[in-house]
Amino acid sequence: MKPAIRLEQVSKQFGSFTAVSNLDMEVKAGEIYGFLGPNGSGKSTTLRMLMSLIKPTSGNIEVFGHNMNVARNMIMGNIGCIIEKPDFYGYLSAQKNIELMARANGLQYTAQNYLDLFELVGLNGRQQDKVKTYSHGMKQRLGLAQALVHDPNLIILDEPNTGLDPQGIIDLRTLLVKLNQERGKTILLSSHILSEIETIADSMIVLNKGKTVAQGRVQELLSNEDLHVEVEIENDIEQAVSLVQNSQWAKQYAGQEHKVLRFELAKAEIANLNQFLTQGNVRVQRIEFKRQLEEYFLKMTHN
Repeated sequence: MKPAIRLEQVSKQFGSFTAVSNLDMEVKAGEIYGFLGPNGSGKSTTLRMLMSLIKPTSGNIEVFGHNMNVARNMIMGNIGCIIEKPDFYGYLSAQKNIELMARANGLQYTAQNYLDLFELVGLNGRQQDKVKTYSHGMKQRLGLAQALVHDPNLIILDEPNTGLDPQGIIDLRTLLVKLNQERGKTILLSSHILSEIETIADSMIVLNKGKTVAQGRVQELLSNEDLHVEVEIENDIEQAVSLVQNSQWAKQYAGQEHKVLRFELAKAEIANLNQFLTQGNVRVQRIEFKRQLEEYFLKMTHN
């Protein structure tokens, strides 16, 4: 199967400034792909090149095996996107806005088609309300409906979580996973909320100063060797701290807060730590571990 997106040695210069330098990127069809980078890293420039809003200075862009220079119109017909914030006619209803988009795409939508689309994005029952009455989160949902109106295979989202409350972020995450798993949509997701990328993305790329600093499967890039492990205990915390500090675990001990001991461990070591504490008469109530995409990101972009 041809990749959904392939960039080969893509560069973009604005005068003497190089925004993107020799970028190679491949997004497999059917995956959620995280697109990360600090401000000024070249993310927005790359997304604009993918959307054919600007042309690369050099290099090759392909979408589902078709070259952007040769088959631009066909490619654009297979992409849905939200770049920055979506714009609508506030004095019209949500459905009227989508009807205009459907007509612009030459689509023959039925009443049921509209109902299905609004139900998919979680706006069923509100489609006749004027957009000016919508909250920010509702407008983001409507933006996704607009991106989906022509049923594209590729969805490109630039910071779709911006301004959403925690429930809105959860709802959007659930919707993106549904679109990917149930409808087979390939999703390229640019986000500054790194935990979202870690939660739902299959693969990711990290850009810095226009260049790739990391790319690959999320679970492989975030290895099991450097985990943040928290151990909550039931009994004497001072006894537990003393036991750890005078043992082979002292080097991996990262501190204590209330009744929680913190360690930096490989995943394979967690069971041995638990056994050591239990044998030392420390009653373990809870053990949790997590990988930190935030720390990986900072490490990649500050080196």
